[in-house]
Amino acid sequence: MIEKKFIKHDLTLKRWRRFKQRKLAVFSGIALIIMVLMTFAAPMISNSKPLIASVNGEVLFPVTVDYHPKDIGINDSLVIEWRKVKTDWSVWPMFRWDPFESNKEVDYYPAQPSTINPLGTDDRGRDVFARILYGFKYSILYAVLVWFLCFLLGTTFGGIMGFFGGKIDFVGQRLVEIFSTVPQFFLLIILISLFTPNLTMLVVISSIFGWISISYYVRGEFLKNRKREFVEAARSMGASTTRIIVRHILPNSLGPILTFTPFVIAGNIVSLASLDYLGFGLEVPTPSWGELLAQAQKNFTIAWWLAVYPSLAIFVTLTLLNLVGEGVRDAMDPNMN
Repeated sequence: MIEKKFIKHDLTLKRWRRFKQRKLAVFSGIALIIMVLMTFAAPMISNSKPLIASVNGEVLFPVTVDYHPKDIGINDSLVIEWRKVKTDWSVWPMFRWDPFESNKEVDYYPAQPSTINPLGTDDRGRDVFARILYGFKYSILYAVLVWFLCFLLGTTFGGIMGFFGGKIDFVGQRLVEIFSTVPQFFLLIILISLFTPNLTMLVVISSIFGWISISYYVRGEFLKNRKREFVEAARSMGASTTRIIVRHILPNSLGPILTFTPFVIAGNIVSLASLDYLGFGLEVPTPSWGELLAQAQKNFTIAWWLAVYPSLAIFVTLTLLNLVGEGVRDAMDPNMN
């Protein structure tokens, strides 16, 4: 048992060293982590509220706490416009726009890039940078959640078919073939159109058929590993079926899951952008890259920035994920030195 643990530890270290040899993959992974941290810390980077402010001698935290106008001595308004509030002192984010606020200082929408709105505004006067920054959070959440559910279902069904074989495998494969013939994207649009779209609903509906492709690979791994020596040894020692699957076969069948993960996440980001572009994605006015591209299509003669910057954000994200995916693929390849 101790020797087996050392072998697994050495194999993990070997794979990690292979991954580190791909400098572009390491750089891309670091860049992605920074991007994810930025989007989840978006209120600290771009917001119409100060991070910290002192009003009438009291220190307030507007970004994290919703204050009533009466709390700061305003009796004639229902909403606090922090730009107009007289403060003793305040600390503002780098960009003073939230993704839902319109810039009322420009004469027309969409407004081109300026010192006030570095990437311009959309057709409702909202800051494009803020929409892109906040929109990435929904894109990565959708992509990761769909990946997790699809791989959970694919690993479960594929593992059951591969381990037990026989009639279970035969019936399971026929069901998978039926599911695989369904035009998934069009059915996805139909199902979404029947419900009020939100992130949870999109994730659930997108996961209904997304597990099919990974189940093929997991089934193949289980078919290969179920007759290996370590499985026969565990069975001869009286290990239960559940223990054999979870502790012995599954850890040795995770290659396809780890290899395909970056590419699947990239594909899910494109899927959400496509749904938002077609109007079947996140509920308006949720920040969305696809929704910005839809605006660009409507205003393609006068608002080039609505096409360039969201497209650049998608391009950079997909490129980084693909570079990470190539690094993971090489690290998991047993034929690589």
